[in-house]
Amino acid sequence: MSIAEEQVRELPPGPASTGAHDLPPMRDRVAELLNLRERARDGASAEATRAQWSRGKLTAHERLGLLFDEGTFTEVERLRRHRATGFGLESRRPYADGVVTGWGRVHGRTVFAYAHDFRAFGGALGEAHAEKIHKIMDLAESTGAPVVGLCDGAGARIQEGVTALAGYGGIFQRNVRASGVIPQISVVVGPCAGGAAYSPALTDFVFMVRDIAQMFVTGPDVVRAVTGEVVTHDRLGGADVHAASSGVAAFAYDDEESCLADVRYLLSLLPSNNREPPPVAETGDSADRRTDRLAELVPVEPNRSYDIRTVIGEIADRGEFFEVHEGWAPNVVCALTRLDGHVTGVVANQPAHLAGVLDIAAAEKAARFVQWCDAFNIPLVTLVDVPGFLPGVEQEHAGIIRHGAKLLYAYCNATVPRIQLILRKAYGGAYIVMDSRSIGADLSLAWPTNEIAVMGAEGAAEVVFRREIAGAADPEAVRALRIAEYRERLMHPYHAAEHGLVDDVIDPAETRSALIGALAMLRAKHRPSPSRKHGNQPQ
Repeated sequence: MSIAEEQVRELPPGPASTGAHDLPPMRDRVAELLNLRERARDGASAEATRAQWSRGKLTAHERLGLLFDEGTFTEVERLRRHRATGFGLESRRPYADGVVTGWGRVHGRTVFAYAHDFRAFGGALGEAHAEKIHKIMDLAESTGAPVVGLCDGAGARIQEGVTALAGYGGIFQRNVRASGVIPQISVVVGPCAGGAAYSPALTDFVFMVRDIAQMFVTGPDVVRAVTGEVVTHDRLGGADVHAASSGVAAFAYDDEESCLADVRYLLSLLPSNNREPPPVAETGDSADRRTDRLAELVPVEPNRSYDIRTVIGEIADRGEFFEVHEGWAPNVVCALTRLDGHVTGVVANQPAHLAGVLDIAAAEKAARFVQWCDAFNIPLVTLVDVPGFLPGVEQEHAGIIRHGAKLLYAYCNATVPRIQLILRKAYGGAYIVMDSRSIGADLSLAWPTNEIAVMGAEGAAEVVFRREIAGAADPEAVRALRIAEYRERLMHPYHAAEHGLVDDVIDPAETRSALIGALAMLRAKHRPSPSRKHGNQPQ
């Protein structure tokens, strides 16, 4: 017996018939409604559902069940059907038209979502399909709530032609309009090809699941026909490609369950919109907890490597942080964490990769993160241990000047509370770019191991005292003497503090309490934006 039949059995009997032309009783109407709802949920056919499972993929409703708090999802336009004709479409009019849309709660807060249903038209987007997504995006923006897109579709519905393309245009326009207003998250759990790939690229974060998710503008067949290159779907646009090489995906997972669990976790850290602060949580970690272990984690010698994530873990509430773009540009770490229960964005050089230098990818990664944190009222802590920008012809020709300026622009433009903490070395332009006082950091703190200079003492001595060293009877002795002199005069740990460019030199054991105290002081910060339409940030 079907669900509809079981529920109909529970309805009270209708009134007795009074004639042959009477309308159907209410219980018959409800039975019809329940039957339609069940057909919409079941998809095109049982065979289509089995095919979805055989690919290792969940159905749209199963995915939404994992995303939302149990029993809170409300579906809208579940009975929507397309009106297109030609190419056999008039005989294929499944309910919901290949996309499930609605809202529910995630950790008790309202979130909107749409999920492509690959069982109908391969999730391909047509006019009705697009209008459903437009509606849910409009509702999310007007009510000030996040929107999550679960992408599993074969692109535009070819049989509908230009109206399908116009549907994508409407999505892109809404992505841009909502940018910086409400959080937008894309979860790629199937194909996302052609124009469809641009919507995830316009959102704040992209999640992908290995083996089942692929995203590209032109597929392997087109690539082979045009360039002669032979490549698989995964090697062209799989999760690991976009998480480690292109930087399109911020997160990659082995299965949908863990992926959607982290989507829920990310949402728990975000405000619902740009008019609200991020949610505060009681973590049970004392704001006064000392961080004595930091003195052991970070070597005094400026050239010795260590993992900056151990530093972040020591400072963070309960050692927890959520790293963004872990696999891409690993020489800089961007993460969300809590300090005394308050969500904080952390940008940190990573000495364990390329000695923590800034290069094109690292600058782009950090710039976008800074810009996003600023849009959603998330304060920034910048941990500095940087030897400079990566030198080389390749970097210069690829535009390190232009791309490095993106990070500079993002920091200069940010109005949220900003604290710089210099752990060890901070050389040259990279010191400036990593949120120095001179570009608007509210506070600059430093450990007694800090070295702030135009360059390292060895390189500086070679430039400043080049002739003296070259003409000396004992060049090595003179070089060593001048290196020591330069370090003593311009690179001692209190030089910047003496010039007012570092607000305080602190004991590493005081790092957590110092940051929490400073952020509490800055919580009421307000800096009016200049009167302009928008800036022209570096591209």
